[in-house]
Amino acid sequence: MSLSIIIPTLNEEAALPATLKSVAALTPAPLEVIVVDSSSQDRTVDIARAYGARVITGLPPGRAGQMNAGARIASGDQLCFLHADTELPADFVSLANGVLSDPRTALAGFISIMRGDNGVRRITTAHNFLKTWYAPLLFRTISFFRGARLLFGDQVMFCRRQDFWACGGFDAGQMIMEEADLCIRLSQLGRIIQVNRIVLSSDRRVAKWGVLKANFIYLAIGFLWGLGVSDSTLQRFYEAVR
Repeated sequence: MSLSIIIPTLNEEAALPATLKSVAALTPAPLEVIVVDSSSQDRTVDIARAYGARVITGLPPGRAGQMNAGARIASGDQLCFLHADTELPADFVSLANGVLSDPRTALAGFISIMRGDNGVRRITTAHNFLKTWYAPLLFRTISFFRGARLLFGDQVMFCRRQDFWACGGFDAGQMIMEEADLCIRLSQLGRIIQVNRIVLSSDRRVAKWGVLKANFIYLAIGFLWGLGVSDSTLQRFYEAVR
């Protein structure tokens, strides 16, 4: 099985080098790395090209549309959607192949450890782990007992390309919670699992907002999404942080 890594970017020159360095260290290597950029005004595109990534530029804002654009040109049998501030374990490609070799699994991700200059954000890391379970249990109960879990971008989402397009890919009209929406639709094709391995993600939102505010926003957005609040309303609470 071959794997394509897709990274959506917008002004990610600070975080992207560490992410691409972790990708370059993967053994075995992925088939390709695709960076889908939304008109960055910094050195993001130059950095991506310097690491040998295939780069698509000039896309409109919105990670869902960017990731769909990357998936359309991807050649791999498997697709990995990786945030620009998240680092992969060195054996990721072999691990993904093993996980997706089980036909019962439609989508998988990892345990995200949020860390920064001040160390690991233990409260936020624990909350991120738990919401994978409690969010679908509370708001998509039937789907939960059929194997649905909610994964998010900092958990590194990977699936078979065939399944991704069979459920329609990301909803390009969504500017927030697009990963949760994909999880619910992919759960109709198989189970969603959280692999017992860690990935490292930036704590930049927590560093800017503070622990209490950040976790309140994460919790509030999850509950409002579960109650059916519109995407445009949710987006007001989730400002971009670079």
